[in-house]
Amino acid sequence: MSDKYLAQVLGRSEHIHELIKQSAEELSSINAGIKHELATSDPLAGVKNAVEKNEAVIRKLQNAAERLAAVNQALLIEIRDRTMLDHQFAAAVEQEEGSRNAALHDPLTGLPNRVLFKDRLEHGIAQAKRHRWILAVMFVDLDSFKSINDTHGHQAGDAVLQVVAMRLEHNTRNEDTVSRYGGDEFLYLLTPLPEQKDVAMIAAKILKAIQAPCEVRVGDVIVNLSIQASIGISIFPTDG
Repeated sequence: MSDKYLAQVLGRSEHIHELIKQSAEELSSINAGIKHELATSDPLAGVKNAVEKNEAVIRKLQNAAERLAAVNQALLIEIRDRTMLDHQFAAAVEQEEGSRNAALHDPLTGLPNRVLFKDRLEHGIAQAKRHRWILAVMFVDLDSFKSINDTHGHQAGDAVLQVVAMRLEHNTRNEDTVSRYGGDEFLYLLTPLPEQKDVAMIAAKILKAIQAPCEVRVGDVIVNLSIQASIGISIFPTDG
C-alpha cells in the first residue's frame, strides 16, 4: 500500500468522521428541542419513542465517530512510519552508491580507477569481438612530473593531476573511458573507432589539451607550469 493511497484513504476517512460528528450534533440538537416541547406540553407516546430512538442513533454515531477517529490515528501513524522507512531506505541506497563510487573512482581526480577501467576494457573487448570493432587503449604519462613535486610541493602536483584529469575528461566521448592508473599515469579507452587512423588524431588532440598553459594555486601563490606528456597506443585486434 503506497503512501499516496494511505493519504487518500485518510482524507476520505476524516471526511466521513466529520460527517458523522456533524450528524450526531444535529440529532442531539433536535432531541433537545423535542425534550423541551415535551416538558411544556402533554407528552405523546410516539414522540417519546422517537426521542428514545434518536438518542440510540446518537450513541451509535458517537461510537462510530470514536472508532473512526482511532482508525484515522492508526493511519497517521502508518503514514509516519512508512515515510520514516522511505527516508531510511533512500539514505541507505545513497550510502551504498557513495561507497560503490568511492571503491571504483580515484579520490583525487574523481576519474575511474584501475578496477573500473579493467571492467570496461573487458566489456569493450567483448563488444569489439562481437561487432568487429576497432578498440584502442592509450597510456598517458606526464613528463618530468617528479620535478613539479620536488620544486613546488605535492599540493602543486595534486593540482596538476586534477587539471590534467579535467582536460582528459573534456576530450572524452560519451562511449570512451579515461582512468587514473596511478601516480602521473592515465589510461584512455577508445571504443568503438571507425578507422585506425583516427587514434593518432585523438592522441594529438589530447596532447595539445594537456600541454595548454597551466596555472595552479599553491597556498596564496599562483604557479605557472608547463605540462608535457607522452602517449603509448595499443590497438585491438591488431595488437592483440
